[in-house]
Amino acid sequence: MTEIQAIARTILDGFDKHYRLFREISAGARKHFENRDWEGLGRDSSRRILMYEQRVTEAVEALQHKFPRAATDNEIWPEIKLAYVGLLLDHLQAECAETFYNSVACRVLHRRYYSNDYIFWRPTLNTDHLEGSKETYHCYYPPAEGLRRCLLKILTDQGLKQPFENLRGDVRRLERALQKAHPRHWKAMPSYQLQMLTSPFYRNKAAYLVGREINAERSRPFIIPILQNDDGELYVDTLLTRRKEASILFSFTRAYFMTDMEVPSAYVSFLLSIMPTKSRVDLYAILGLQKQAKTLFYRVMQHHLSHSRDDFKIAPGIPGTVMLVFTLPSFPYVIKIIKDRFEPPKVTNREHVRERYTLVKFHDRVGRMADTLEYSNVAIPLGRIDPSLMRELEATVEGSIEKDGDHLVIRHCYIERRMTPLNEYLAAAPVDKRQKVIDDFAAAIRDLAGANIFPGDMMQKNFGVTRLERVVFYDYDEIDYMTDCNFRNLPPTDSYFDDLADEPVYSVQEHDVFPETFANFFCPNPAQRSLFMSKNADLVEPGFWRETQQKIRDGKRPDVYPYPAKVRFRRR
Repeated sequence: MTEIQAIARTILDGFDKHYRLFREISAGARKHFENRDWEGLGRDSSRRILMYEQRVTEAVEALQHKFPRAATDNEIWPEIKLAYVGLLLDHLQAECAETFYNSVACRVLHRRYYSNDYIFWRPTLNTDHLEGSKETYHCYYPPAEGLRRCLLKILTDQGLKQPFENLRGDVRRLERALQKAHPRHWKAMPSYQLQMLTSPFYRNKAAYLVGREINAERSRPFIIPILQNDDGELYVDTLLTRRKEASILFSFTRAYFMTDMEVPSAYVSFLLSIMPTKSRVDLYAILGLQKQAKTLFYRVMQHHLSHSRDDFKIAPGIPGTVMLVFTLPSFPYVIKIIKDRFEPPKVTNREHVRERYTLVKFHDRVGRMADTLEYSNVAIPLGRIDPSLMRELEATVEGSIEKDGDHLVIRHCYIERRMTPLNEYLAAAPVDKRQKVIDDFAAAIRDLAGANIFPGDMMQKNFGVTRLERVVFYDYDEIDYMTDCNFRNLPPTDSYFDDLADEPVYSVQEHDVFPETFANFFCPNPAQRSLFMSKNADLVEPGFWRETQQKIRDGKRPDVYPYPAKVRFRRR
């Protein structure tokens, strides 16, 4: 084995170790579910996020120790890449292994070497039809075996250890729900089948059996959430067959699934078939392969820049005091850079802001906080930056940018999916939609509180509305744990003039919060405030916040379901 081949093998060994540990932790979610060890499931989810950078660091250190030439001679890296490609020809996670190579190489190479000769700027191998040692999914044929028998096998083939509360009842409810979901005059074709991924998907307190219903050329989701009762018995909570329901389940606003995938690209292709509006970026991220999602996103962004002509502009909405936010109008994302200085009344600092974003990455986002892709050294063409944005960049984030030839390099940023700011949405929404979104705004606040997240700054501009009209929080610099807050009643004031004072006339400690002041933050518009308060007056009373806080401390966090309550089965 030559030195070049040995370097390539060392990098791949680092990836193989990473993915072996990734699969071990993901597969361990089954035991956490069976033991109802929700805290352990959360800890493992956090461990899995941290693992990637640990393995990259180990691989870089191994190269520096065994092959110092790899760290000093940039010109040998095209040969290393070629040798590495040869090792991936039969690899079951080839696309992820390419990304791992990039992560190692970019720790060693200067940015001017970030081209396809030295790293995988473009993918080399096609992973569309990879097959592992076991089937990616099982097929069930109702025309031949009968629908009830197929549904029974789907529930029992997953090997979950606990008994079902009422297995026959679950099968009957699934059968009725599936028949109800079929359009009028629906007919099973000879090819009719149900295809189910072989590994359940675990998140929070649920196990999801994920599949699709195939009838001739038509395909749609077939997803079964399985929960446990107080005695640890299993029951089917509902059946999800609509693409919108599947999209909400696999939303970028929720924490990552744990599922054991031998061939991740096969799982992603399967999920794309039932959610064609999703991107591979979304799905790799929601499956816990965030680095692969970042790689794909960067390629998508560069491709879009090559096939568009609009310029990056300051994002619409009220400017933030902590972040400079800008966007490419033709591309559905925003780029957020922490400002060099924060204007009063903000008293935070850069490290604290980064800590808050990291907190969100590791926390259960309960469908109410946007996921972020964190990047270093993002290059965008100077010729595609609007002059007003360029002036703002130089004035507010000069410490985070540099010019390199005809590109602007952003040293650190966050990228999020673009949403309509809540204040803008409500200003333009018709009355019927306004009430619905205000109700969902209140629901978002409750969901966050139940997940032990206090948003801090609850002004409408810090919330967005997704394309599915769900309200999502996306400004994290002031978030805190509910359990760290001190929810107080407003002290009585001595006079009318005390009420008009710009500053409180009573003492306020660092974690003191006064819910009675929230109404104007929730809805400064009187008409909107009236709609909000008609159903949610308890959110401006300390009692709600203290009660929620106590439930969290007692380990009684409320269940948040990624589907409407009206679709849940009635079990009795």
